[in-house]
Amino acid sequence: MNQEVTDFIEALKEPWQGELCARLREVVYQTIPDIQERIQYKKPHFLKNGKYAAVISTSKDAVSFTIFNASELALPEGLFDGPPERKTIKLRQGQTVDTDQLSQLLSQAASTL
Repeated sequence: MNQEVTDFIEALKEPWQGELCARLREVVYQTIPDIQERIQYKKPHFLKNGKYAAVISTSKDAVSFTIFNASELALPEGLFDGPPERKTIKLRQGQTVDTDQLSQLLSQAASTL
């Protein structure tokens, strides 16, 4: 794991955001064990074979998780936004996260990277 990504997560002011980002990072590693991570554009990016697989970003009241290479995914209605090639779910404090679903979607999207 990349220390810069760890530092990013630990530096988040809102405890719930840090916990959620750590959980999302875990999902990425469990789904794609050979993933590489780095901080790029001031947020954690996850790469498989040098191509973007996912990114975590934070805003004042949300944590966003973006899955790349998403054109072929069958996504749940109303959960994800963005252009066909990358889909983002915006998670807010107290919202439950279906990590199994995220893992399945990420696995499917990353399978062709």
